[in-house]
Amino acid sequence: MADAAAHHDNHGQTPAAWTAVTIIMIGFIVGCVAVVQLNWVLLGISAAIIIVGGVVGKVMQMMGMGKQETDRAPSGVAS
Repeated sequence: MADAAAHHDNHGQTPAAWTAVTIIMIGFIVGCVAVVQLNWVLLGISAAIIIVGGVVGKVMQMMGMGKQETDRAPSGVAS
C-alpha cells in the first residue's frame, strides 16, 4: 500500500487543474444563488460557466500546463 502512495504524489496540482476547479467552483456558487432565487436564466448561465471551466482546463492541459506524461505512473503500476 505504501508503494502505491509513493507513485501518487502529484494530486493534480497544476495551473490547468487549479484554473478549471476555480472556474467550476464559481459556476456552482452562481448556480446555488440561482436556485435560491428561483432564477432560471442565472441557472443556465451557471451551467455555461461550469462547461467553460472544463473546456479551459482541457485547453490549458493541451498547452502543457497540466500533468506531463513523465509525471504519470509507469504502465505496470496500478494508480
